[in-house]
Amino acid sequence: MKPTLLVLAAGMGSRYGKLKQMDGFGPNEETIIEYSLYDAIKAGFGKVVFVIRESFAEEFKAYFIPKLIGKIEVSFIYQETHMLPEKFDKCLDRQKPWGTAHAIWVAKNEINEPFGVINADDYYGTESYSILANFLKSQYESGSTDYAVVGYYLRNTLSEHGTVNRGICQKGENGFLASVRECIKIKREDDGVIRYVNGEDTSELDENSLVSMNMWGFLPSYFDYCEKLFVDFLNMEGEKPDAEFFIPKLIDHLIQNKILNVQVLDTESDWFGVTYQEDKPFVSEKINSLLEKGVYPSRLWNLE
Repeated sequence: MKPTLLVLAAGMGSRYGKLKQMDGFGPNEETIIEYSLYDAIKAGFGKVVFVIRESFAEEFKAYFIPKLIGKIEVSFIYQETHMLPEKFDKCLDRQKPWGTAHAIWVAKNEINEPFGVINADDYYGTESYSILANFLKSQYESGSTDYAVVGYYLRNTLSEHGTVNRGICQKGENGFLASVRECIKIKREDDGVIRYVNGEDTSELDENSLVSMNMWGFLPSYFDYCEKLFVDFLNMEGEKPDAEFFIPKLIDHLIQNKILNVQVLDTESDWFGVTYQEDKPFVSEKINSLLEKGVYPSRLWNLE
């Protein structure tokens, strides 16, 4: 069994100013996704499923298929706002995507094996893919129902150029994830304190908080759990134009209702990502540093 990697790449890059999942950061204009896929292939993932928007599908496929053909099985799924569970029969006028939990759900007919999830615009580090692949393979072999999250420290995941959203994790005494909640508009203020928007107020966060960067390990059971809770979400908040169904909302529900356990996978890998256009020089510098250390070849795919 080779696990699948699901890449969340349907974002429109509103804060970045363009499709950052297609932007070049490496010496030959390699995207962040390419370094992620290079690591995933080495770690033993056998298939990649891209969740994208139909509006840029042609350009996206033309870019990635020639690089990945013969190296890993590839498929593409569209995330569109009209894609809703059959059990929900209302018609909603929606422009904004439904969120990350929905982005995974739309791939329900494409994945039948344990799978990892990543963001297209985040670099997670070579070791993290090996750890995640080994976890998913062990789940398949043991028949365990546990999920997993790869955790990073909040202080290492902020942007100097604006706010970010993060899933704040609490680890229980048993080593499993005790809770996870989505916090929005997080930023280190001029006084050095990290704060986020909490309703009409702001609250503080510890810089050593463990956060999810949307690197998860799931089983196909995710799709049934997600659909049920997504219908509940649509009935309660579906008519709110900015309401989003985030992965942490689903996972915390499963934890608090003791439906399953979520293991926290520790990694020494560095994380970095791009949210704003001003983040690009830093990310390019980090990638160049990895190339100098020999972590990656100067040409990932040896294409002419």
